Amino acid sequence: MLRAVLLVEPTPCSPIVMTSNPIHNPRYNERWILPHSLRFLKLDFLLKNLLHSGFYLYISCHACVVVSENDSNRDPNHPRPAKTQANSLPQMQSDELMPIAVLIDELKHDDVQLRLNAIKRISTIALALGAERTRDELIPFLDESIDDEDEVLTELAKELGSFTEYVGGPEWAYVVLSPLENLAATEEPLVRDKAVESLNKICRELSQAQVEEHFVPLVKRLSSGDWFTSRTSATGLFVVPYEKATDATKSSLRLGFGQLCHDETPMVRRSAGTHLAEFVKQIAQQDILQDIIPSFNHLSIDEQDSVRLLTVEVLISIAQVLPAEQMNSHLLDVLRARINDKSWRVRYMVADRFDKIATAVDQDTVKTIMTSSFIKLIKDSEAEVRTAIAAQIPAFCALLGTQVLLNDVLPAVEELVIDSSQHVRAAFAVQLSGLAPLLGREETTRHLLPMFLQMLKDEFPDVRLNIIAKLNQVNDVIGVDLLQQSLLPAIVTLAEDKQWRVRLAIIEHIPLLASQLGVEFFNEKLGDLCMSWLGDPVYSIREAATQNLKRLTEVFGVEWARATIIPKVIAMGSHANYLYRITTIFAITVSQGLMLMANVDSCASCHSRSHPEISSPSERPADP
Repeated sequence: MLRAVLLVEPTPCSPIVMTSNPIHNPRYNERWILPHSLRFLKLDFLLKNLLHSGFYLYISCHACVVVSENDSNRDPNHPRPAKTQANSLPQMQSDELMPIAVLIDELKHDDVQLRLNAIKRISTIALALGAERTRDELIPFLDESIDDEDEVLTELAKELGSFTEYVGGPEWAYVVLSPLENLAATEEPLVRDKAVESLNKICRELSQAQVEEHFVPLVKRLSSGDWFTSRTSATGLFVVPYEKATDATKSSLRLGFGQLCHDETPMVRRSAGTHLAEFVKQIAQQDILQDIIPSFNHLSIDEQDSVRLLTVEVLISIAQVLPAEQMNSHLLDVLRARINDKSWRVRYMVADRFDKIATAVDQDTVKTIMTSSFIKLIKDSEAEVRTAIAAQIPAFCALLGTQVLLNDVLPAVEELVIDSSQHVRAAFAVQLSGLAPLLGREETTRHLLPMFLQMLKDEFPDVRLNIIAKLNQVNDVIGVDLLQQSLLPAIVTLAEDKQWRVRLAIIEHIPLLASQLGVEFFNEKLGDLCMSWLGDPVYSIREAATQNLKRLTEVFGVEWARATIIPKVIAMGSHANYLYRITTIFAITVSQGLMLMANVDSCASCHSRSHPEISSPSERPADP
């Protein structure tokens, strides 16, 4: 007698039948029907174990039969099939099913890492099952498998976003929405964010009819969920379907988003404020005035500063859409309130986005409200706010006239040079050079050069570094002569600064200064200084000094290097200090490449003069 028989109909909707009756018995009274969502898992799991246990596998167009190899009591009326059928076909099926069976088995493994690896290869399982079985069996199974570790669910949400091709294409993409909807309602924010991202990705592949039938109801279900997590996820699902929805559906979506803006939970309102700026860009002007402005005003007076600060980005989006007169009547009061907000985080957000706000509003508003607000933020009591507004100085001042800049803004800006916070001074040092092109040579010499000289002597190294890094902008405006007279002495002093990073920054800018000052002035003022860096006690300075010689050779030419640099470098080779001798080797190695290139060019030039009839390398005579 056979110990076991497994019959499986090939259609995905038919049950799995197991019986202990003999194979020749035409009636199967003992049946085991697996749950629908677990059928494919149990089937491949059983096949894997049966094949490992020495069972034979027979496949026909109607059923898959697994019988025991032990035929000591086999019925003689039912002989074993021919050897070719019994051996070749089972071996072939075993090789094909084993990898998929292992992956499916790992989906429910106790080890989290194995489950995570299986989820990352879930597309392989879907590809092996086919589109129909993936829709009918794999997707329901995944829908019931959301009770797992956060990293597994995050990876699952990511993989499902690219599952459209495995379920049969865009016409079946809505099938994947169900498990993603459940993932969007979980407690872990990373899982929800990834689920929202995948939902929007799938929504872009749906037709308008599918969006109306499947996606919009999903958004409404999440928006009305009992737990705040689903409502938080819902706020990120309005933009994409809004593009494809009908006018009636668009109206309901705007209404639903407005309800989320008035939600009692701060997390939901915060998420609504985050996505409102992007949602505004998809809405018509009249609908913004009617439906969005009330929600925006409600968020702008929220008791949570984490919600109010998000309205700054929303204000920019609305100002970019509305005409100037409507913007002034609806947004200026909100803008004033945010600039004077009691929370420094809100004022920081205004300062950080100040140039975008100024660009979005009209010119009259810039001259009146924005200029006074800019000066007020420069004098803010919080260093973080002053640091943020310092980064906006060149961009905002470019919107102002020269007289407004000189009379109103520049006196307030000068106070940042002696600000009590070193971080504010460092941020201002980066932007100070950007004012030179706006002021011109005369005003730069009068107003900016004193600030440059003072900040070059700042006790905080980052301030000095940031000034040095932008010297080229000042030189383009004031010229070399004025640079020599005013800034060069301070630069030479910094070249011997006790902070090695400051010395390194000076070295990096020497080639630029050399190209602007000329070879004679460089040899007189900076030549010895460049050679002294080769003996610096810090290795990074010595290394940068050798590279500096190479770049100077590219600026002044090889002949200058032969006459000025090479003799001094060779003389260092006999120095008593071994560091000088090592640096000599480095310097010669770096310079050797340029010298060789110069010799090749020189030889080529001489050859072309002696053989003028040869105009290109391809025309030169071949070697004998």
